[in-house]
Amino acid sequence: MVVLNRIYTRTGDKGTTALAAGGRRPKYDLRVEAYGTVDETNACIGLARLHTSGHEIDPMLGRIQNDLFDLGSDLATVETGKPLPYEPLRITQGQVDRLEHEIDQLNDHLSSLRSFVLPGGTAAAAALHLARTVCRRAERRVVELMDKPDEVISAEAVKYLNRLSDFLFVASRYVNDKGQLDVLWVPGQNR
Repeated sequence: MVVLNRIYTRTGDKGTTALAAGGRRPKYDLRVEAYGTVDETNACIGLARLHTSGHEIDPMLGRIQNDLFDLGSDLATVETGKPLPYEPLRITQGQVDRLEHEIDQLNDHLSSLRSFVLPGGTAAAAALHLARTVCRRAERRVVELMDKPDEVISAEAVKYLNRLSDFLFVASRYVNDKGQLDVLWVPGQNR
C-alpha cells in the first residue's frame, strides 16, 4: 500500500534517491534513469489520452498507464537475494500477452504499410508516436541495465517495453482513421 502524506522529504537533497526495497542510489544511476524513463513514457501516454477520450483505445491506454507504475515498481525493487517482507511487484507474462492481444486486435483493422510512417496525421497519433519514442528510450535504458553483471532485470520487463512500443505504433495508426490519415515517408522526396 502506498501512502503519500508528505510530498517533500528532503532525503534527495544530496543527489540520491531511495529504491523500493531499501538502499539509495545516485539520481543519475542507470536504474533510476530506467524507471524514470518509464515514468516519462507514462506521462506521454497521459498527454495522448487528452486526445483519445471516448475512443475505444482509451481504456487500453488507461490499463497501460497502470502497468507502467507496476513496471516502475519492478525496476525500483532490486534483487538482493534476501527475502523481502512483502511480495515485490513484477511485470508478468500475462501483461505482455494482453498487449500482444490488443496489438493484434487493432492491427487487424489496418492496411499493410508500403513505407515508414511519419509521426502525425492527428493530434492523438502524434502524441502516441511521442510516447512510442520515449518508450523505445526506456527499453534501451532497461536493456543497458540488464547487461550490467550486478543488476537483475526480469525478461518480462524488457518484453513489456518492447511490446508497448509496438502497441503505441499500431495505436497511432488506428487513431489515424485506421491508417487512412497516416503520413507516409517518401524517400528522397526533397532532394
